[in-house]
Amino acid sequence: MNLSCIVIDDEPLAVRQMESYISRVPFLTRLESFDNAVDARKWLDDGNSVDIIFVDINMPELSGVDFVRGLENQSMVIFTTAYSEYAIEGFKLDAIDYLLKPFSFDTFERAVNKAHSVAELLALRNGANEESKVPISEHSADKECISIRADHKTTLVRYSNIVYLESAGEYIRLHLADKTKLVTLFRMKNMENELPSDRFIRVHRSYIVNIEHITGYTKGRVFLTDDEYVPIGENYKDAFTSIVDKL
Repeated sequence: MNLSCIVIDDEPLAVRQMESYISRVPFLTRLESFDNAVDARKWLDDGNSVDIIFVDINMPELSGVDFVRGLENQSMVIFTTAYSEYAIEGFKLDAIDYLLKPFSFDTFERAVNKAHSVAELLALRNGANEESKVPISEHSADKECISIRADHKTTLVRYSNIVYLESAGEYIRLHLADKTKLVTLFRMKNMENELPSDRFIRVHRSYIVNIEHITGYTKGRVFLTDDEYVPIGENYKDAFTSIVDKL
């Protein structure tokens, strides 16, 4: 994911250093550099948009803090300043990071990597929200596949290739038959509703298993291979036993 950025700093040497650092990061594209926040605000007011704003805090006319307070767009902000006492104020404005001058390229790189991770998460979340408006089954190929948004793309996964699904907070981890895993932003309950009930069964609040891959079970466990198993939750035990008995 490429991210655009601008630099705002009234010190020419600081601007040149930032431009040099930015040029060394493959996913960053610098659009403009400004020696004051007033011109930067005019640039944004003219309809321009940017992903990351690197802004000095202590500047004449309009400080970096006041500039950020007036932002109406959703740009990520990384403050740069020589005065550590501004750090708390900067983080109150939900800045991604705070770089204390003079800072090394490694420090700069950690900050932009953090911004990159935030951007990826937001993109993944927005993509999942768009997909949730349309039932997954409408994306399936002959109802034998499910479309999964992961790793910056949408992948068609055959039901038969899914061994089990595991909840991981707001995410779901799909464990596949070839031992690979896919992680997607999706709620477990929604996923349970989208998967065919004759092929998948929820056995725990955090696990859904593919019935075809069940090799055995004991009290409190369902085995998917000889040495791989997931727990059976107390609230799901009766439903699981009923389905297995029918099989």
